[in-house]
Amino acid sequence: MGRGRVELKRIENKINRQVTFSKRRSGLLKKAHEISVLCDADVALIVFSTKGKLAEYSTNSSMLRILERYERYSYAERQLLSDDLEPTGSWSLEHAKLKARVDVLQRNQKHFMGEELDSLTLKELQSLEQQLDSALKHVRTRKNQVMYESISELQKKDKALQEQNNLLSKKIKEKEKDLARQALLNQQQSNDADSSSVLQPQPMQVVDIGVPPRGENGEEKEVEEAQHQNRGNSQLLPWMLNNLNT
Repeated sequence: MGRGRVELKRIENKINRQVTFSKRRSGLLKKAHEISVLCDADVALIVFSTKGKLAEYSTNSSMLRILERYERYSYAERQLLSDDLEPTGSWSLEHAKLKARVDVLQRNQKHFMGEELDSLTLKELQSLEQQLDSALKHVRTRKNQVMYESISELQKKDKALQEQNNLLSKKIKEKEKDLARQALLNQQQSNDADSSSVLQPQPMQVVDIGVPPRGENGEEKEVEEAQHQNRGNSQLLPWMLNNLNT
């Protein structure tokens, strides 16, 4: 005998309701996976239990991208029908859309922080792990790039400082050579001035010794002899005269 048709109404028995939910949820997730594989369709399935436990399924494009795509599509549809909507209803719908998006972002943020992971299935945890690995890879790549750029900049600065240091050292050495050359030149000029002052000849002093005349009474001969002697003595030096007088 085949299964009878189940009447669609709320199951009053709590245990039977929970068992039916688990079975139908598994079948619904299986059907969503089948249609996504067979028809190459983007499928997103969200189910909340009576206790608020989340069960969801999404294709490889991830739940967040599908929801964003749905929001863009639904927003475009609402724009076409915006003339028929009242302003208050439009604002209410926009508020509901933004609130739902904020809830999704907050939940994803908590998942990325490692919080509230009990409600995630194995596939969802694997997808979250892949997203974290991809994000970590991008962060490491960017960090290595920044470090490489920083090292390159420091190397350029170090090279510039070395060149500047070499230039300053060269200028200092040239300045020291100029000072030493100037000091040597000044010393030579001073030595030359001292040598010229020592070697300059002193003028000779000629002593003219006069002989008083002896009168006019026939002593002309003696006067001439004395004058001749004086002319000879006038060419002598003072120390020679002293020796002669002694």
